[in-house]
Amino acid sequence: MLNVAYKTAIADVKTPMSRRTVDLDPRTIAVLKAWKRDQTVERIALGVRPRDDSLVFAKSDGTPIHPDSYSQYFDRLVAASNVPRIRPHNSRHTHATILLKAGVPAKVVSERLGHANVAFTMSVYQHILPGMQGDAAHIFAKLVFGDSQAGTSAAVNSRPRETFP
Repeated sequence: MLNVAYKTAIADVKTPMSRRTVDLDPRTIAVLKAWKRDQTVERIALGVRPRDDSLVFAKSDGTPIHPDSYSQYFDRLVAASNVPRIRPHNSRHTHATILLKAGVPAKVVSERLGHANVAFTMSVYQHILPGMQGDAAHIFAKLVFGDSQAGTSAAVNSRPRETFP
């Protein structure tokens, strides 16, 4: 969506990596399908002929919603709730951080975000890795030594950290 002089227009993507397919889980797909059905019913009631290429999030008549409207709505929701002030873009950052902390490969996260390379993704999200060192040591010890007592997280984290050249 292009925003020039507070007028919206559909624009092409910024980079070739921006045009991508992102897998969704069945629950999210079901929510989006229900939303599309509701939208279709609303548009038919308004006398607007639904199209297959309609925007997922649009005004009742199918025209684009101005991007600033999303930001303003999001800001109002945040202000009304008991959460720290965040911007809509922070949800993208949260998505990536949760996936990386859960062990999703950085390459997969990079592709979901549309980053040109993994190095960029890691430079942005590097801050989450130090907290993952203890878990990595525990997993590695379990795989190498094969016993469940090999370096539990507490034991690994209580030992001095070894640094090797």
